[in-house]
Amino acid sequence: MSRARVAVYLLFFLAGAAVGTWTARIPAIKENLGLSDGRLSLALLAIAAGAVVGMQAVGRLVDRYGSSRVMIPAALLQGVVLVLPAYAANLGTLAAALFGFGVVHGVLDVSMNANAVEVERAWGRPIMSSFHAVFSIGGFAGAAAGGLFAHLALSPAVTFLSVGVVIALLAAWAAAWALRSRPAPVISADGVRPGLPKGILFLGVLAFCCLVGEGAAADWSSVYLREDLAASAGFAAAGYAAFSIMMTAGRLAGDRLAARFGPVALVRGCGLLAAAGLGLALTIGHPVAAVAGFGCFGAGLSCIVPQVFSAAGHRDPAFAGRALARVASVGYLGFLSGPVLIGGIAELSGLPRALAVPALLAAFVALAATALRTRTTEPVGS
Repeated sequence: MSRARVAVYLLFFLAGAAVGTWTARIPAIKENLGLSDGRLSLALLAIAAGAVVGMQAVGRLVDRYGSSRVMIPAALLQGVVLVLPAYAANLGTLAAALFGFGVVHGVLDVSMNANAVEVERAWGRPIMSSFHAVFSIGGFAGAAAGGLFAHLALSPAVTFLSVGVVIALLAAWAAAWALRSRPAPVISADGVRPGLPKGILFLGVLAFCCLVGEGAAADWSSVYLREDLAASAGFAAAGYAAFSIMMTAGRLAGDRLAARFGPVALVRGCGLLAAAGLGLALTIGHPVAAVAGFGCFGAGLSCIVPQVFSAAGHRDPAFAGRALARVASVGYLGFLSGPVLIGGIAELSGLPRALAVPALLAAFVALAATALRTRTTEPVGS
């Protein structure tokens, strides 16, 4: 079982590395194609659209064929589709390449989380949080690799080909060690085909609330420090750095905390920490306090999504793929819409008030943490 756990670590790492590498070379792609900010945003939207399509499509495949039969081909394809944007000749071909990248990433995201749930079930104690921590580490590694290639003045094509080869090698390693999952039966003893258990959509809402905060921190933390608190440009970047570092640290500690306190108490505590941290950052209004607040916000959010995914996957093994697909899709919409929501509210009432929304959503997650309690539920429609 240790090898199966390492295999999932590898998949989470390479998924994060692919995203991090792409992100680091966006400026070069933009310059090579002569894209304006608006036209680039249209191309980036294709990634989001592809990810949602992939997440929606893969759930039934995972439930029918088993997660391992889906995630390994998706992992290998991740290294291939990463290369395609480097050879795009115009906005249309770039959007098409990024849509394909998004589809594969969405398929890999759901299937590897489903396999992680199976490994966690076999392991006998919480380990989901550490997988998500490795995804964050992979993102850092990919961004660092992309930055190094850019520093050496190497093209995006060379960057993506090099990283793509590493991804393919890691995927092959994972294929050899991965847990060979078997689809759970979906027809009960009385011949009735059940549907998704109750509560799955609400778990998606909790993921949505959490990922609104992640998206808001990514896009607005530096703006808040720079424009509202008059921090220097360099210090303004420390807000998101603190958020990211503390989120990774929280996820590395999350499994031990979940084993000791249980997922409900952990998510309740994390939601309160996130709400209090961001609330204090907005109330005190000092750059140092804001950085500390965003760090607490990241630590608070760190364990919520892993515990939500774990709860969704364990609710009914026969529908783990579809449950995770629904939760991931709803949650991902939060990550996409969060920055837009914050921007719209900021336009009307100012950024500090707008950033109070993620704090309130974190408090809501804390109040609703009992939704993660493991229980047998009656199914609702599939």
